[in-house]
Amino acid sequence: MKRILVLLLALLTSGWLSAQSGTEASSQESPKKAENLLETFEHGQFNGSFRSFFMATDNARQLSDYYAWAAGGSLYFTSSPWHGFSAGLGGAFNFHVASSDLLAIDAQTGAQNRYEIGLFDVERPENRNDLNRLERLFLRYQWHKSQITVGKQSLQTPFINDQDGRMRPTVESGAWAEWNGWSNLRLEGGWIRQISPRSTVKWYDLGTSIGLYPKGLNPDGTGSGYPENLKSMGAGMLGITKKWGANSKIQVWNQYVENIFNTAFVQIDHVQPLRNDHKWILGIQYTHQDALSHGGHTDASKTYFQKGAQSNIISAQTGWEYGQWRALAAYTHVTSDGRFLSPREWGREPFYTFMQRERIEGSGNSHSATARVQWQNPNKRLKVEAAYGHFYLPDVKAVALNKYAFPSFSQFNVDVRYAFGGMLKGLRVQFLYVRKGLLGNVYGSERYVINKVQMSHYNLVFNYVY
Repeated sequence: MKRILVLLLALLTSGWLSAQSGTEASSQESPKKAENLLETFEHGQFNGSFRSFFMATDNARQLSDYYAWAAGGSLYFTSSPWHGFSAGLGGAFNFHVASSDLLAIDAQTGAQNRYEIGLFDVERPENRNDLNRLERLFLRYQWHKSQITVGKQSLQTPFINDQDGRMRPTVESGAWAEWNGWSNLRLEGGWIRQISPRSTVKWYDLGTSIGLYPKGLNPDGTGSGYPENLKSMGAGMLGITKKWGANSKIQVWNQYVENIFNTAFVQIDHVQPLRNDHKWILGIQYTHQDALSHGGHTDASKTYFQKGAQSNIISAQTGWEYGQWRALAAYTHVTSDGRFLSPREWGREPFYTFMQRERIEGSGNSHSATARVQWQNPNKRLKVEAAYGHFYLPDVKAVALNKYAFPSFSQFNVDVRYAFGGMLKGLRVQFLYVRKGLLGNVYGSERYVINKVQMSHYNLVFNYVY
């Protein structure tokens, strides 16, 4: 633990010194309209970022602790529109600065590192040098307020999104259209053929991308055999967002993963103005999933979604907002119909109870309840959130509804973010602290504890965006 604290202090110092030498980020202006093909590149725009990420996990005393420090950046170019057409190109690079031995096996449990390895390459944990990735390579056509993009790009949908909690986000390759031709109505959708998940450097076909992260257990308790055994031509998605006035919004999404599963999702949000500028916040979500065909493979031991399986999830929240303050309470229930399954390689969960550094994916018959308080100063540069939740999962031995044999747990998060101005405009810093407690029975086995519960987790991130 002393080594973790020393490195944390060193990173704070180095981050401050690098911020002092930074220049003010250039303002992002709309690209000039090109008159010919040459001007599409002459009038194009560059943007990118630099990032320093320190992460550490302090497990229970008798178990292994970890730390890692990574640094890197990205550079993107987008050409100026010419007859509605534009192109984009860009990529990212990462460096291993320092870390504990992330390949070491814990002596008591045989467990490997869980969080810190995600700063590098989860497919090749020993990789410390070849950490570069092409993230954007697209052709885009725009008309009025709508557009269609073909190629490598970044998408934000309920279940496929950037999940930007490590060095590089998840990015996708395919065709994506956005239609904004009607007032208060947005249509978007397309077909995704490949994906490059967070914490990887390669591009994968959709089926191959499932299983790069921990695979968990089959419903019968055997190890899941779907990694490298799933076949899918891709995923089709369609989303509709409709606003009613200034206070209500509904989203309806469908995600069809060919040959594997289908997910339907609906979310309704409403903000009710009250007296003296107070506001009442309401939201509800419903998610339904069905297996398609054999769920990815005809062999039940190698499939992702068991044939004929389904899941249902209900999530709701209510809260209050006034000035710079917001307080929210939320509840999510995965019914006993089956496990909620969504590849963790593709994105984070959209549920109101989601808390950074944990998920309920892989569970059925689970109950989650969270409360959070958010505050930001008047100029919105400083944002602070404290969140606490209880997550009641099936028993660790009831793997039919507990894919990762994860015990019920409590979680407490503190997230502090600050955006600099003036000479340091473009620089942002984030500190995230996570504490997880044990609520379920682990039957005296530390393998249900390490990297899961009875642990503290620290994150310090510097981002410079230009």
